Amino acid sequence: MYVEVLQAKIHNVRITQTELNYTGSITIDMDLVDAAGMIPNQKVLIVNNNNGERFETYIIEGERGSGIIGLNGAAARKGQIGDALIIMTFVSMEIEKARAFKPVNLFPDSKNRLI
Repeated sequence: MYVEVLQAKIHNVRITQTELNYTGSITIDMDLVDAAGMIPNQKVLIVNNNNGERFETYIIEGERGSGIIGLNGAAARKGQIGDALIIMTFVSMEIEKARAFKPVNLFPDSKNRLI
Protein backbone atom coordinates (compact mmCIF):
# COMPACT_ATOMS: atom_id res chain seq x y z
CA MET A 1 0.00 0.00 0.00
CA TYR A 2 1.15 3.53 -0.80
CA VAL A 3 0.41 6.63 1.27
CA GLU A 4 1.07 10.33 0.73
CA VAL A 5 3.34 11.90 3.32
CA LEU A 6 4.86 15.32 3.83
CA GLN A 7 8.09 15.58 1.83
CA ALA A 8 9.08 19.12 2.79
CA LYS A 9 7.75 22.24 4.44
CA ILE A 10 8.91 25.85 4.29
CA HIS A 11 7.34 27.34 7.39
CA ASN A 12 6.21 30.91 8.04
CA VAL A 13 7.64 32.72 5.02
CA ARG A 14 6.16 36.12 4.17
CA ILE A 15 4.61 37.15 0.86
CA THR A 16 6.88 39.78 -0.70
CA GLN A 17 4.93 40.40 -3.90
CA THR A 18 1.69 39.64 -5.70
CA GLU A 19 1.20 39.79 -9.47
CA LEU A 20 -2.38 39.21 -10.62
CA ASN A 21 -1.56 39.64 -14.33
CA TYR A 22 0.69 36.61 -14.54
CA THR A 23 0.29 33.03 -15.73
CA GLY A 24 -0.06 31.69 -12.19
CA SER A 25 2.01 29.90 -9.56
CA ILE A 26 4.25 30.87 -6.65
CA THR A 27 7.73 32.34 -7.10
CA ILE A 28 10.13 31.11 -4.40
CA ASP A 29 13.77 32.09 -3.76
CA MET A 30 15.78 29.16 -5.18
CA ASP A 31 17.90 29.01 -2.00
CA LEU A 32 14.72 27.93 -0.16
CA VAL A 33 13.60 25.59 -2.96
CA ASP A 34 16.95 23.77 -2.98
CA ALA A 35 17.26 23.61 0.81
CA ALA A 36 13.79 22.04 1.03
CA GLY A 37 14.58 19.48 -1.68
CA MET A 38 11.86 20.92 -3.90
CA ILE A 39 12.14 21.60 -7.64
CA PRO A 40 10.71 24.17 -10.05
CA ASN A 41 7.32 23.19 -11.49
CA GLN A 42 6.64 20.87 -8.54
CA LYS A 43 3.10 21.01 -7.16
CA VAL A 44 2.83 22.65 -3.74
CA LEU A 45 0.12 23.08 -1.16
CA ILE A 46 0.06 26.58 0.29
CA VAL A 47 -1.52 27.56 3.62
CA ASN A 48 -2.00 31.25 4.40
CA ASN A 49 -1.81 31.63 8.19
CA ASN A 50 -3.35 35.11 8.05
CA ASN A 51 -6.61 34.31 6.26
CA GLY A 52 -6.90 30.51 6.37
CA GLU A 53 -6.72 30.05 2.58
CA ARG A 54 -5.39 26.71 1.29
CA PHE A 55 -4.57 26.26 -2.38
CA GLU A 56 -2.40 24.27 -4.76
CA THR A 57 -0.11 25.68 -7.42
CA TYR A 58 3.43 25.06 -8.70
CA ILE A 59 6.88 26.49 -8.04
CA ILE A 60 8.55 29.09 -10.26
CA GLU A 61 12.25 29.86 -9.75
CA GLY A 62 12.92 33.03 -7.79
CA GLU A 63 16.21 34.89 -7.64
CA ARG A 64 18.67 33.31 -5.20
CA GLY A 65 19.17 35.23 -1.97
CA SER A 66 16.30 37.60 -2.75
CA GLY A 67 13.86 36.20 -0.20
CA ILE A 68 11.13 36.42 -2.81
CA ILE A 69 7.82 34.73 -2.14
CA GLY A 70 5.46 35.87 -4.86
CA LEU A 71 1.86 34.89 -5.50
CA ASN A 72 1.07 35.09 -9.21
CA GLY A 73 -2.09 34.92 -11.31
CA ALA A 74 -5.23 33.76 -9.50
CA ALA A 75 -3.10 32.82 -6.47
CA ALA A 76 -2.44 36.55 -5.98
CA ARG A 77 -6.03 36.78 -4.70
CA LYS A 78 -5.21 34.31 -1.89
CA GLY A 79 -2.94 36.59 0.12
CA GLN A 80 -1.45 40.01 0.69
CA ILE A 81 2.11 41.22 1.01
CA GLY A 82 3.30 40.39 4.53
CA ASP A 83 0.99 37.39 5.03
CA ALA A 84 2.66 34.31 6.56
CA LEU A 85 2.61 31.14 4.42
CA ILE A 86 3.46 27.48 4.86
CA ILE A 87 4.58 25.84 1.61
CA MET A 88 4.40 22.04 1.50
CA THR A 89 5.19 19.20 -0.88
CA PHE A 90 4.14 15.58 -0.54
CA VAL A 91 5.44 12.26 -1.82
CA SER A 92 3.83 8.88 -2.29
CA MET A 93 5.65 5.87 -0.87
CA GLU A 94 5.12 2.42 0.55
CA ILE A 95 3.63 2.57 4.01
CA GLU A 96 6.57 0.82 5.68
CA LYS A 97 9.04 3.33 4.22
CA ALA A 98 6.68 6.17 5.14
CA ARG A 99 6.76 5.16 8.81
CA ALA A 100 10.50 5.93 8.96
CA PHE A 101 10.56 8.87 6.51
CA LYS A 102 11.61 12.25 7.92
CA PRO A 103 10.46 15.32 5.98
CA VAL A 104 12.56 18.46 5.56
CA ASN A 105 11.30 21.35 7.70
CA LEU A 106 12.71 24.82 7.01
CA PHE A 107 12.18 27.79 9.30
CA PRO A 108 13.53 30.85 7.43
CA ASP A 109 14.08 34.19 9.13
CA SER A 110 11.74 37.21 8.86
CA LYS A 111 13.27 38.13 5.48
CA ASN A 112 12.64 34.63 4.03
CA ARG A 113 16.30 33.67 4.20
CA LEU A 114 17.85 30.49 5.54
CA ILE A 115 19.04 30.64 9.12
